[in-house]
Amino acid sequence: MTNIKVLKKDEYIANIEVKGHSDYDDIGKDIVCASISSMVTLAINSIVRFNENAIEYTVKDGYINIDIKMHNEYIDTLLISLIDLLQDLAKSYPKNVKIII
Repeated sequence: MTNIKVLKKDEYIANIEVKGHSDYDDIGKDIVCASISSMVTLAINSIVRFNENAIEYTVKDGYINIDIKMHNEYIDTLLISLIDLLQDLAKSYPKNVKIII
């Protein structure tokens, strides 16, 4: 199961941690894991394009951690959209994705 923890501070998203594999299917065929990776990677890349100092992130096999260092309308909208998408995925695949906010 992929566990996603979202930490908020003063109503803003401060950290997102994605841990584990969804185990929906074999590696290379796992649409749930691929969806999570794609969503999170898109958010990271988009935020870095706005401001490379806005986040610090770590990406390893089965682990992604994002520390949000600055907020503005664009960054916060991307983060909220990411969380909304991850929540929708967790609703569709409750045995494979768990999100804690």
